[in-house]
Amino acid sequence: MTVSRAPAPSPAPSPAPSPAPSPAPSPAPTPATALGQSRYGGVASALRERILAGEWAPGEAIHAEAALAQSYGVALGTIRQALSLLVEDGLLERRHGKGTFVSPGLSGASMLRFFRFRTPGTLAEAPTSRIASRRLRRADANEATVFGLDAQGQVLQLERVRSIAAAPCLLETIVLPLPLFTPLADTDPQDWGDLLYPLYQQRCGVLVHQAEDHLSFAQLTAAQAQRLQLEPGHPCVVVRRTARDRTGRCVELRTTRGDAFAFEYTAQVR
Repeated sequence: MTVSRAPAPSPAPSPAPSPAPSPAPSPAPTPATALGQSRYGGVASALRERILAGEWAPGEAIHAEAALAQSYGVALGTIRQALSLLVEDGLLERRHGKGTFVSPGLSGASMLRFFRFRTPGTLAEAPTSRIASRRLRRADANEATVFGLDAQGQVLQLERVRSIAAAPCLLETIVLPLPLFTPLADTDPQDWGDLLYPLYQQRCGVLVHQAEDHLSFAQLTAAQAQRLQLEPGHPCVVVRRTARDRTGRCVELRTTRGDAFAFEYTAQVR
């Protein structure tokens, strides 16, 4: 006799696994983390913005390190690293026993350091300056690019003669962007004094922070030689300077010419 057997019941399906809980969202990155900076790099960036915004005037002391550390919620070591970055960049300077100060900028960085216009053993005499000419003109293509001007942008061009003991020694052609230097186009050059960089800051609010000088040699044209009381074709040193403010913006183009036979340059290499 054949016995029929009922098929074995199928096993109950296993319940579907519950989805794994989503990880908690990470906190929003701080500006320093978002930019891939270290913590002290982020603090340095924040301090840089405050300096460029004029919170501290050139030559003014910034807050003490302890106060800055408390303000930013970081350790003293982090603040010191941030300040060191800004000192390396030239925005700050440390004065032993006094604190950390905003850099006052270049006082002039005189071109006379490239020349020797006195007899060895005699005392150096301060140079005097005279503005020989001043005019407004349209910026050329290079000037417009360097200064960030449009095609119709204008510049103020100065020709300055620097003298020692009443003898002309340097001839300078200085180009300044407008409207940044408009106050100098409207005032009498006889009231400017002998140093231009302090004048830029006082009259135009422009602080020259750094400058780059390129040296070459050439011959004086007849007009240049007349200004310097030399013969046409006389060999001269040409120093071309690009000066910038604390934001890196170019604020001055200067070309200085002087007697090549008076050229003297000393470099210390360590």
